[in-house]
Amino acid sequence: MPSWVNALFVLPMARVGDSVLFAGRALAAALRPPFEFKETARQLYEIGWLSVPLVAVSGFAVGIVLSMHTRASLERFGAEALIPAALTLALVRETGPLVVGLLISGRVGAGIGAELGAMKVTEQIDALEASAVDSFNFLVVTRVVACIVAMPILTTVMNFTGILGGWAAESAVSGLGLFSYLRAAFSIVQFTDYLPGTLKTMVFGFIIAITASYLGINSSQGTQGVGRAATRSVVLASVLLIATNVVLVRLIFFVFPESAQ
Repeated sequence: MPSWVNALFVLPMARVGDSVLFAGRALAAALRPPFEFKETARQLYEIGWLSVPLVAVSGFAVGIVLSMHTRASLERFGAEALIPAALTLALVRETGPLVVGLLISGRVGAGIGAELGAMKVTEQIDALEASAVDSFNFLVVTRVVACIVAMPILTTVMNFTGILGGWAAESAVSGLGLFSYLRAAFSIVQFTDYLPGTLKTMVFGFIIAITASYLGINSSQGTQGVGRAATRSVVLASVLLIATNVVLVRLIFFVFPESAQ
């Protein structure tokens, strides 16, 4: 077999198959004991709580920008009264979940890839195995579970601060009060608008954690390999997240037809 065929087709397909098996193994391990509750709680703190400031500030800024763009569009039709509802719908349905996914893939994905990559090249993973610790459960499954749990919470924070940012921008222009803004914002927003977009971030969390863990554990070539693992974790997780979002949006429209209205 020519070397270029092996490089372009055989090796990438082998990596894809290996990564799918890795993801399946992590999903199966997450559902059966023993459970690493202490390490999972620590990862929840690292992934979830320490990401709250980044998500909150980003959400506030996104809300301000969305409000300005929404006002510029709706003013043409004399529909300024719809600005709060339009911004809230845009946030909870799509903007909030997707922005959180990309932010966490950058912050957490790079961190997981670099951390596990460093442990791999310094043989700390082998030391865990020698100590009779299930390294896959301890290092991978805990991060996957923490990421899945943290993502919907962070998305809710993003939505809340985004709405506050929209109110701040609208208040500066029209002087609209907070409670009046919230009343208008949730006048047409249903729970079925919030639920699908928030739940799909659990899939985003799984993708981010699995991608970063796989690339980190399979890194090599010393510190250069660790750097490549961190970079590839962010890039690949972001691309997979955007591609998966297309499929999930279509699935949401099928399961929740009212979301397409």
